[in-house]
Amino acid sequence: MKTDEVMIKAAIKVIEAADAVLITAGAGMGVDSGLPDYRGDEGLWKQYPKFKNLGVSFSAIINPQLFEINPYLAWGFYGHRLNLYRETQPHEGFELLRKYCLNKKGGFFVVTSNVDGQFQKAGFDATKIFEIHGSIHYTQCLNRCSSEVFDNEMYDFNIDLETLNIDKLPTCPYCESLLRPNILMFSDGSLRLERLQIQNDRFERWLDSTRPYKLVIIEIGAGPDIPAIREYGEKINEERNNATLIRINPDNKGNTDITLESKGLETLKLLFGQ
Repeated sequence: MKTDEVMIKAAIKVIEAADAVLITAGAGMGVDSGLPDYRGDEGLWKQYPKFKNLGVSFSAIINPQLFEINPYLAWGFYGHRLNLYRETQPHEGFELLRKYCLNKKGGFFVVTSNVDGQFQKAGFDATKIFEIHGSIHYTQCLNRCSSEVFDNEMYDFNIDLETLNIDKLPTCPYCESLLRPNILMFSDGSLRLERLQIQNDRFERWLDSTRPYKLVIIEIGAGPDIPAIREYGEKINEERNNATLIRINPDNKGNTDITLESKGLETLKLLFGQ
């Protein structure tokens, strides 16, 4: 029997025995839906070749200062991303996970670094999701006139693909200052944290409620370069003697109980019998 088959069987046994489920997901979860991974300059330029011609780096585009320096270009990038996420349908692995979670007496929670809103779009209960880097589907006032965040459903983002600029800037309904996405960027000291705090509080209450239960942590597509998601699962796994961490990722570095060195969707199909 191949090692990967042994690991798959071990993971299925843990999954079937679990009473509660924590899903931790990184960018690799969205790649199987056709979403790009912008990680680093080369990844950004692959998706937006004009940025390379303009000399726009990954660290510059993922930075709140760009909204002050060149707001039309900043919203050209984020508006284009938002449109892409609006159009993308979650792959079938999301539904396999959702159905599995519904059968567990201890319930489930999702902790993700993805800002794309794909778990909500796939039908997961929004009150059971903690988006640690925020969500591109929400904006906040760049001037911080209010602690409120605004649902982007009210805005259309029309992007000129030749200039990579937006045609009209979204503005705050209170003070008419520029809006920015309510997501964590580099050197970001102005992010409104209220929405994230509410999600975090729900997650902590749920996690505490699962202490009597066997907990399975299913980590999907969380790489080691930005390790926030990996650290969440590893820390909980270390603290709980009734938890098991299953890592689904071609890169198997780090502390885990079961590592499945393959991509998210193909592995989820194996685990859930599809």
